[in-house]
Amino acid sequence: MTQQPTTPQHLPPDARAGAKGETSPWVAGGTVFAGVVLLVDGLLNILKGISAIASDDIYARINNYVYRFNLTGWGWVLVIIGLIAVITGLGLLTDALWARVLGVFMAALSLVANFLWLPHLPLWAIISIALDVWVIWALTAHRSPRSAAL
Repeated sequence: MTQQPTTPQHLPPDARAGAKGETSPWVAGGTVFAGVVLLVDGLLNILKGISAIASDDIYARINNYVYRFNLTGWGWVLVIIGLIAVITGLGLLTDALWARVLGVFMAALSLVANFLWLPHLPLWAIISIALDVWVIWALTAHRSPRSAAL
C-alpha cells in the first residue's frame, strides 16, 4: 500500500486553511455573524437605555445589590454603548480592520455592562454575555488576507 503525501489537498478543510494561512469558512462566517450580533445588540441596548431613561419603574429594583446605580444614568450609558456597537457592527459588515479591534473592545464592554445589569434582567443578561463571549472569539480568530501579510 502506498502512502499519500500530506499535501494541503489531502488535508481536511480546516487543516488546509491553517496550513495556507487562510481563514476557515466557519471563522469568516463568524465574523459576519459577529457584526450582525453587535448591530442587533447595539439596537437593543439603545432600546433598553431609552426605557430606563423614560421610566425607572420598568426594571426591578434591587435593594441589596453590591453594584447599585441610578437607572436613568445607566440608561444613558446603555444608549452610548449601543450607538458605538451599531457603528462597529456596520464596520464589521464592511470588513474594516478598525471595526474588528473596536468590536472586541465593545463586546468586552458589553459583557461587563450585562454583568452589572444581571439582577434587573437575568435571562437576557446571561444570553447577552454568552453572545459577547462568542463575538470576542469570532473577531480574534478571524485572519483576513491582509493581516496574514503583517
